[in-house]
Amino acid sequence: MKFIHTADVHWGMTPDSDKPWTRERTQAVKDTFSQIVTKAREMEVDFLFISGDLFHRQPLQKDLKEINYLFTTIPSVHIVIIAGNHDRIRQSSALHSFSWCPNVTFFMKDQMESVYFEDCNVEVHGFSYTTMEIRENRVDHLSVPLDGRIHILMIHGGDASHLPFDKNALGVSDFSYIALGHVHKPQILVPGKMAYPGSPEPLDKTETGPHGIIVGEINGSTKKVTSLEFLPLCRCQYIPLAVNITAATTNTELEIKIAQEIERRGRHHIYRFRIRGMRDPEIEFDLENLLSKFRIVEIIDESEPQYNFSALFAEHPGDMIGFYIRALQKPSMSPVEKKALYYGINALLRTTDERS
Repeated sequence: MKFIHTADVHWGMTPDSDKPWTRERTQAVKDTFSQIVTKAREMEVDFLFISGDLFHRQPLQKDLKEINYLFTTIPSVHIVIIAGNHDRIRQSSALHSFSWCPNVTFFMKDQMESVYFEDCNVEVHGFSYTTMEIRENRVDHLSVPLDGRIHILMIHGGDASHLPFDKNALGVSDFSYIALGHVHKPQILVPGKMAYPGSPEPLDKTETGPHGIIVGEINGSTKKVTSLEFLPLCRCQYIPLAVNITAATTNTELEIKIAQEIERRGRHHIYRFRIRGMRDPEIEFDLENLLSKFRIVEIIDESEPQYNFSALFAEHPGDMIGFYIRALQKPSMSPVEKKALYYGINALLRTTDERS
């Protein structure tokens, strides 16, 4: 039995809503899910498991129709869906009156239920969210009969507010595979047994690294997973990088360095930069210019002005500058204390310059 496991698609989300590329990222969420459906057809899988948060919010009829059309293109694939905390099923949900195509099974209840697919000898177990949070552990005690069926468990959660569970308890259960959702970083929690596919597309700057789907195969005789691998599919990645500077680094040089790093990895990605090192106290980096020229979601300037405090103290032993250095400078300083010293000295030097 072959399957694709995905979750946390968040169809309808607008990542980086304050950035010029937000429309592109919104469409990428949909396009990558379409690609998942295409993969299901090309790989001739038996099942497509969607473990919650297919939608970013309550889906409208038009969203359901768009998704359902995609599902009609893979009529031989069994599609099984649970709702997560984001697309939880409310009383007013359009899901209650929507008719899915015949190959779709959507667990609508908030209590565990199962569906048996005789053609594949597979029984899938799962339930959906109807509330924002589920704080109790509902799954560690679960067991399945040794009835010769492949048993799949679909759950969405894993933290204190969203269906907490003990991975060790689930890891020794008799389920053939446990298809998890909720955590956006892909990870195989128990080899050959339990995995988070992560979100197919990264959805904010903290979701670094490749994103995609889990592809697996289960032996019909042993009921054990024989292969389980992560398949990258995302259109772009959020890439964190650090740029080291010196007291000689100018705005132009910094821009060239950043441009080179982006060219090396690809302009289609989105970047987070940290600027580190000692800079000329007279230099103030133009971060807005950098943000306007490149696909950079954030720049954090951690550079420090390269003051010669000994020379400054010798030059100003009896005035406010000397007093400030003597009061704040010490061998071991926290980042906050360093900032207070640097900002204070900068302000005092500027004041002196204006008076002279």
